[in-house]
Amino acid sequence: MPTEILVVDDDPEIRHLLRVSLERENYAVSEAKDASTARSRLDRGGIDLITLDLALGADDGLTFAREIRAHSDVPIIMLTGKGDAIDRVVGLELGADDYICKPFNLREVVARVRAVLRRHEPARRTAAKSAPHERFGFNGWILDITSRELTTEACVNCELTTGEFNLLELFVRRSQRVLTRDEIMDLLKGHDWSPIDRSIDALIVRLRKKIEPEAAKPTHIKTVRGVGYVFATDVRRQ
Repeated sequence: MPTEILVVDDDPEIRHLLRVSLERENYAVSEAKDASTARSRLDRGGIDLITLDLALGADDGLTFAREIRAHSDVPIIMLTGKGDAIDRVVGLELGADDYICKPFNLREVVARVRAVLRRHEPARRTAAKSAPHERFGFNGWILDITSRELTTEACVNCELTTGEFNLLELFVRRSQRVLTRDEIMDLLKGHDWSPIDRSIDALIVRLRKKIEPEAAKPTHIKTVRGVGYVFATDVRRQ
């Protein structure tokens, strides 16, 4: 499979220029005009590097970079018209691998992409060789941690977003243990959340619709009133 790069920029002309330049070097390229579109593409997996503009119209690139880094180590190169040193420092502190200011030279962008991918390649190869193949089974479902797939025992695939998969993995590794919302937020997102954040509840609603026999009467992910949630199903490691 070719290396795939996700170009996130609200300017269609810049997306086109980057696509043409990168495809000329035999990279596969996906485009996203905003954070929402980029999120949807990342949820499908297979992205090896992201070029990310800090100014995404209504979206904030730094906030989106923080969101990506909370659950992924995919390389990020920030391409932006913001030349302020503070933005550059903040971007790198958030986990960006490189930072290029607009206007930029397309040859330089391609060279930086190659350099970042080279730096990450040894770690990717090592992880692929050393990662144990982990699978968990529960009530007719098989959660394959290594391939990041959820299937029935009859091998029918259930499509999960990155957030849904991460949440389900968290639950199966801690089955029968009551988890507060704070614990779930910390385990999934680290420190990047607010006390009034209800995104976990929304994520649980979506996951229930996919794995519960009856989402309105959950038997796997049960609510513990006033506390949080518990994955009440027996889980076996396969």
